[in-house]
Amino acid sequence: MTRPRQGTPPNRPNSADGNRISTAKKEDRRALPRAGRSGSHGSSTLWLWGTHPVLAALGNSERRCHRLLLTSEALRSHGPAITNLAKSRPLPPAESIERADLDGLLPLGAVHQGIALLVDPLPPIDLSDLVATARGRQSAVIVVLDQVTDPHNTGAVLRSAAAFGALGMVMQDRHAPEQTGTLAKAASGALERLPLVRVTNLVRALEELKDGQFWIAGLAGDAPCTLAEANLKGHIALVLGSEGDGLRRLTREHCDHLVKLPQTDLVESLNVSNAAAVALYELVRR
Repeated sequence: MTRPRQGTPPNRPNSADGNRISTAKKEDRRALPRAGRSGSHGSSTLWLWGTHPVLAALGNSERRCHRLLLTSEALRSHGPAITNLAKSRPLPPAESIERADLDGLLPLGAVHQGIALLVDPLPPIDLSDLVATARGRQSAVIVVLDQVTDPHNTGAVLRSAAAFGALGMVMQDRHAPEQTGTLAKAASGALERLPLVRVTNLVRALEELKDGQFWIAGLAGDAPCTLAEANLKGHIALVLGSEGDGLRRLTREHCDHLVKLPQTDLVESLNVSNAAAVALYELVRR
């Protein structure tokens, strides 16, 4: 996919100097693309917001960045870090913006902490690249999501996967959230650090993982044994379904093991992001 060329707005300081700020004029602010409810803007760019997502994106050489907005308070807090990041690659110059203007630019209720970044989506990653990375490793975990549609849950799972050392995460093109500011905020920087693979057909992806010597373990409340009892080792693909429907029939049929988490009868199930965190801890503690 050909990316649009990055233009150079007028009256901007040198991008290598993160402490030099250009004050956005009213006409410039009108030209700023507004984010949709999820943080997406059209098909080619999206807004990221919040300290961890933005700083992680600025430090990710795979992420193309277009405009960086900061309130005066955020500049005082993050100016030195941005200056340091700009030493390693070209970054857009920081632009000063009032908090109220930033509130209006981003989705309602976005916790932006005074900082936002207009970026291109990350380039796609192929599942075969993850499988190749796992070769030669004694153990590896890949998280697979089966139609988990909520971006907050998806981002939280991505964050847990990064925290517990997973190799990457796989989800479908359809019935899954797009790369948006909402997902990135929930992931708290993990979207820039953990490979996120999108596939057309989840069953075929599971078969490819099997061919790559991965055991497929599906998390299901009616499973015959717990994850600890299954004593899985080596290369594991942990598959989680949506909270409402769980794993789909074909997904279950292509799992080598169905496992569950031990829990009391006081609750019916855990939130998928909480379940992912518990399961990942169980897998990596061995």
